[in-house]
Amino acid sequence: MRGRYERRTWQHDPTLYAPARFRRACHYDVFLPEPLAGFEPMLAAMTVGVVSDAERRLQRLGAGSAEALGALARLLLRTESIASSKVEGLQVDARDLAHGEARADTGGKFNPTTAEVLANIDAMELAIEEASSTDAFGRDQIVAIHRQLMTPAPNARIAGRIRTLQNWIGGNDHNPCGADFVPPPPEHVEPLLADLCEAMTDQSLPPLVQAALVHAQFETIHPFDDGNGRTGRTLIHVVLRRRGLAEVFVPPISVVFARDRDRYIGGLTAYRDGEVDRWIETFATAAIQATDLATSYLDEVAQLTERWRAMLRAASNPRADAAAWTIIDLLPAHPVITAAIAGAVTGRAKASIHNALEQLANAGVLAPVAGGRRNRSWEATGLLDLIADLESGERP
Repeated sequence: MRGRYERRTWQHDPTLYAPARFRRACHYDVFLPEPLAGFEPMLAAMTVGVVSDAERRLQRLGAGSAEALGALARLLLRTESIASSKVEGLQVDARDLAHGEARADTGGKFNPTTAEVLANIDAMELAIEEASSTDAFGRDQIVAIHRQLMTPAPNARIAGRIRTLQNWIGGNDHNPCGADFVPPPPEHVEPLLADLCEAMTDQSLPPLVQAALVHAQFETIHPFDDGNGRTGRTLIHVVLRRRGLAEVFVPPISVVFARDRDRYIGGLTAYRDGEVDRWIETFATAAIQATDLATSYLDEVAQLTERWRAMLRAASNPRADAAAWTIIDLLPAHPVITAAIAGAVTGRAKASIHNALEQLANAGVLAPVAGGRRNRSWEATGLLDLIADLESGERP
């Protein structure tokens, strides 16, 4: 077992309301995990093979320059962030989210769930930027990710704050007795986080094994009152980026986790029970499935982009340096686009952008969305259907 259980007694706080049956003192078992730094798991030969296969596929997925693959890289980062939210029950339709994202970029309004999912995208981007630009990734970075993630949430008061009370998973809302899992008490959280950050700086383990262990340990610690799952899945990509295994693309591992949530939760439980080999095999298999899924959809999006180019060429065939060609390259990152977004990401003049959007609409590449002339948005033809299938984990 990767830790030990300790029996505790829960005393009801009389200042807080609870039904009569929850006011009595009761016993629960809290889990105290072993430190992670310096831990070297013994893996079966088959698991080692799965890990090696997953790492090869991840390296193959990331072959190429970040500049050349930027829009596709953002598409996968966006997909991973949305799927991570879906694991926690935050469901947003792909089309609604894309339109909400466009409204967010122009100062418009959108619903609270959309705001939370968009915050997850921002938190993922923040984490990857920090992973690439700092020598050490520690507690402050984890807190910053959580703050970015939870600030738009209904319980925003907890954003970026390490918990000071006991939390639990499952059971009832009034006490941890009968809960599915009770993480370590609050006085253990800071030392365990320090140990986790030390383990993140170590490079003695294969990158994928390190990412799997860091994620499982973080979920075991559960250092925040809410948002632990999304923060913990972000740390997977921090490790993969820092170790150079996913320098360009974010593999949509959460898509696989969301598709088979029971297997994912079972793997995390196996880790705590000491079945580390089982968890790492589960994690590496998910990475393989995510990489294959991403590769398939990147090919589909590349083919769609070429169709858009052919449509524009047939309709007006603008000059080679026209803004319309540049916007086509950016559409995978912005499936719903506005003049403001197009201008910001291309750096082109306003008149040039409006002319390009009109050309693309006339060619059928873009479909205008309802809205005033000033804040009009356009949807990239066929792209959101592909994205919806990718986010659901379906093979094209």
